[in-house]
Amino acid sequence: MKEFAYVRAGSVEEATSAYASRTGARYLGGGTNLVDLMKLGVEAPAALIDVTRLPLDSVEELPGGALRIGAMVRNSDLAAHPLVRHRYPALSQAVLAGASGQLRNAATTGGNLLQRTRCPYFQDLSKPCNKREPGSGCGARDGVHRDHAVLGHSAHCIATHPSDMAVALTALDGRVELVGPEGARSVAAADFHRLPGDRPEQDTEIRPGELVTGVVLPAATAGLSSAYRKARDRASYAFALASVAVVLRLEDGVIGHAGLAFGALAHRPWRARRAEEALLGAAPTRAAFEHAVDLELAAAQPLRDNAYKVPLARNLAVDVLSRLTDAALTGRAS
Repeated sequence: MKEFAYVRAGSVEEATSAYASRTGARYLGGGTNLVDLMKLGVEAPAALIDVTRLPLDSVEELPGGALRIGAMVRNSDLAAHPLVRHRYPALSQAVLAGASGQLRNAATTGGNLLQRTRCPYFQDLSKPCNKREPGSGCGARDGVHRDHAVLGHSAHCIATHPSDMAVALTALDGRVELVGPEGARSVAAADFHRLPGDRPEQDTEIRPGELVTGVVLPAATAGLSSAYRKARDRASYAFALASVAVVLRLEDGVIGHAGLAFGALAHRPWRARRAEEALLGAAPTRAAFEHAVDLELAAAQPLRDNAYKVPLARNLAVDVLSRLTDAALTGRAS
């Protein structure tokens, strides 16, 4: 048994102060990923700062129509919330596509964003992994990498980020709110996670000691047609092989807004900027969708065993774009 200190924080200030005063501390929310990693020996925190009692467990409408989701909102509650379901359906669908009902009851919004990769080399202490032990090598590159990245990977790491929720937040132009020693700030969801580069051990742009306090969904994407689609090896309780979140608005017969993000293709949710630019102002036809998605996926660099991900992601994106367009043109709900 490895000993660790335990602190139950009563406020955000108390949590960040306790973290700063203890080297090797970790924040503890639902624990659905952190505790597993502790059991595996991947994580060995000197202290756990329990933030589950913080007043960050509500979904509230902000002036102007934006929506703030507290970091302690459980995944099940988030997916079922009426404002989320009606205004941002892609987010509700993405959350429900993840994990199992039992895990969603425990997992939190903040923890979902901060979960670590499920790469088996990261989770196995006997294998080399630059993310777990910088400089040890990437065992997956020449090993088993069927589920790994085809976009944005580096010689140091080919892992993917496992979150479904983060993909939807990226397409919806969400922002992540943080509080730390230097005060409060927010980061666009699309920029919150990092590509591996030569520092794959750093998953996000979080600064030392910062705590995720919430996520804000903008009024600009509220009520737009949106959807999330996930391909996986089995129908439930499985991580994505490829996924896509799409946000779409049609204006006068052309595309007035397009938000598109892929999951399970990269070290972070992949915001498809090239595809979005190609779609803006285009007629909503299947040919236009295929052209835009092909422009985005032209940057893919598949490895020996995961080239299937490129056509899989392409088909998912084109299908979701087509279905949202059909629903909008016929007046059906997205």
